[in-house]
Formats: sequence, structure tokens, C-alpha cells
Amino acid sequence: MGDNSTIPKNGFAKTTQAPALTAQQKTLLIRKGNEFFNNGKCEEAKRIFLTVKYSDGLIRIGDYYAKKNNALEAIRMYWVAPEPKRVSEMAEKIAGVIRIWMNESKEKQIE
Repeated sequence: MGDNSTIPKNGFAKTTQAPALTAQQKTLLIRKGNEFFNNGKCEEAKRIFLTVKYSDGLIRIGDYYAKKNNALEAIRMYWVAPEPKRVSEMAEKIAGVIRIWMNESKEKQIE
């Protein structure tokens, strides 16, 4: 038997490092992700696009979340893509909503 000192006491840890993919494998996965997306299976497409770090797909997933009023997940997809312009736009929208809530809260305190 070998030295087990490099194995953590609690077993192996899950990592977020993507497996090494060939260009052909990556292309096939992107095609499958696009197929999922076009068929409305956005969660499946998202997993593939995140795995292969496919920026265009991640932006489309971000747009999908933005249309569904899920701004935080949209920002996350734009951030990973990376698409700083869209991150900034979504952050401004969220800040606007927070300003409205704060003003409503102040108005209620005055009454």
C-alpha cells in the first residue's frame, strides 16, 4: 500500500475544475447545449455552457434569466461569460429597485 497522507480525512473533496476537453469534444458539447437551449431546457444548457465556458451561450442563459426577472442569476451568468456591460446594466436595475423600496419605506415611516 502507498502513503495515504495526501487523502483528506473526510475523503475526497468535490472540485470545480473542468475536465480537459479536446476541441472536438467541446464543439459537440456546445452543439448539445444549443440544442437544449433551443428546446427550452435551459438548466441543461447552462450546465454544459458553464462546463465548457462558452461565453455566447452563457450570455443567452443570462438573457433568459433577465426575462424571467431573475436578476441575480442573470448577473451570475454575465459575470462568468464575462460580459461586464450587461453586469453593469443589471446592477443598475437592481439598484433602482432598491431605491424605490427605500423611498417606499421612508414614506411609510412618515405616515
